[in-house]
Amino acid sequence: MLIVPLLIPIVLCTVGLFFASFLSWMVLPFHRKDWVKMPNEDVVWEALRNAAVTPGNYMVPGVCDPKEMQTEAHQAKIKQGPVGVVTIFPGLSMGRNLGLTVLYFFVTSICLAYLARLGLPVGAPFLDVLRFVSTAAFMTYLSGIVSHAIWFHCRIVGHVIESVAYAAIAGLIFAIFWPGT
Repeated sequence: MLIVPLLIPIVLCTVGLFFASFLSWMVLPFHRKDWVKMPNEDVVWEALRNAAVTPGNYMVPGVCDPKEMQTEAHQAKIKQGPVGVVTIFPGLSMGRNLGLTVLYFFVTSICLAYLARLGLPVGAPFLDVLRFVSTAAFMTYLSGIVSHAIWFHCRIVGHVIESVAYAAIAGLIFAIFWPGT
């Protein structure tokens, strides 16, 4: 019963965040430089197919045992470069990915509602709800990508901007629809 009065903001937040995500990825320039075409793509693509690489995440240069990372041969490969991560997908299903994105926003909205109900009373002032939910949403949406970027060197500029926008959207929706006394 704790979050039942928040079902409307949960659903509106899910829809609003999904729409904001669509705008960020498809309309605005936040992610245009995140993924670029590899030089000599056809040569690399053919080499991956010829190597019968199966779906998964690969380090280049890679090791089978962490102890190999200390060997002179491995260190020489790292110095020679390139060093990177390659992810091979089994295929691409936009429908599945869009559905999982909606589910992600729905679950995070439920978690934000639960957290807000634990920390805020019914009838809490608009600004208190806005500040609480926006802070929790910002921490939620930004924290995962930062640690990922540290290790895998992906661009995070667009994600930081998105996290601020998502936090504002979530905070406003919950503040507007927060249950009164």
